Amino acid sequence: MTEPIMKANLQRYLQSARDVLLWKLEGLSEYDVRRPLTPTGTNLLGLVKHAAGVELGYFGDVFGRPFFAPDPQPSWYGADAEPNEDMWATADESREEIVGLYRRVWEHSDATIAELDLDATGRVPWWGEGRQEVTLHQILVHVIADLHRHAGHADIVRELIDGSAGLVLGNENLPPVDQAGWEAHRERLEQAARKAADG
Repeated sequence: MTEPIMKANLQRYLQSARDVLLWKLEGLSEYDVRRPLTPTGTNLLGLVKHAAGVELGYFGDVFGRPFFAPDPQPSWYGADAEPNEDMWATADESREEIVGLYRRVWEHSDATIAELDLDATGRVPWWGEGRQEVTLHQILVHVIADLHRHAGHADIVRELIDGSAGLVLGNENLPPVDQAGWEAHRERLEQAARKAADG
């Protein structure tokens, strides 16, 4: 397989995760995109903000292509940020601002991918000793895995908000079951879990 084909395949998977993260915001109120729905505070807009930070680091800083230079970087992106500051949006950060930043980050990441060979080397200073030297190929696989994991988080959070579920826009990848069917299915699983617990 040639490098252009490999890059195109990898970028397709990268873009599909990006698209899902933004799709899961559609049609929701400001409250719903921001509200924490897990004990650790997972929320949809925070996942998008975090994904922007992931790409800023791995496709920017790692390969000596910082996104913000010479502009100052936001407080949530950097060594001095408070823990999880990139995982939620303040009341002053608009959805449009975060989504717009992420789209600009995509362009920066895509330019890095286009301009470098897959075997181009970079350095991940926040990884442990002996693991810091990486290739673009390795980072592409790493970021794709990371973003798809967060897309899965977004799937679950969106379903908790309003019951919406699905793989991608236009392809839900779910059996054609109505609300009553899903309720019956869930009850069946609940009964199986209780039976297993009772031994």
